[in-house]
Amino acid sequence: MVHRVRVAKDKAELVRSLLRQGELTTAPFPTYADILAFAAALGAKHKRRSPIGSAVSREPTPVALDIFISRGYDRLIQLLAILATEEASILSPTEANAEARRVEIFEEYANGGLEILQGELRGAVDYTETLLLLLTFECNPNSQEGNSFDLRRFL
Repeated sequence: MVHRVRVAKDKAELVRSLLRQGELTTAPFPTYADILAFAAALGAKHKRRSPIGSAVSREPTPVALDIFISRGYDRLIQLLAILATEEASILSPTEANAEARRVEIFEEYANGGLEILQGELRGAVDYTETLLLLLTFECNPNSQEGNSFDLRRFL
């Protein structure tokens, strides 16, 4: 069975807007897998997991797990599964439900990260610039205090 990573219906528009299509766009990510991996890492950093609920069946279509593996995100998926369950058995290649559970956990972290991104990107024109500011703050949360006043927090 080919497992696929789904996107929640209420996040579909955000995910589509983050996908770079053509050269004239300011969208930062080249593939849906990149968007979901970034969102999952962000969700994990903020300890935010959110069940998918109803998923999109069309655009963005559910992404095959093989795409994530080919892009090197399989370790991220495994690490998030261990983080969530604290059980090494979640990595078992022979256990029937282990892969499906890993995908579910990854989806939940990605959905949680997308919720964070929805708030951070609200009102932004250039997502790339806003994501760079977000990453800078995430890497150095204390260095930003007192240096600037960010009105985006009130939107």
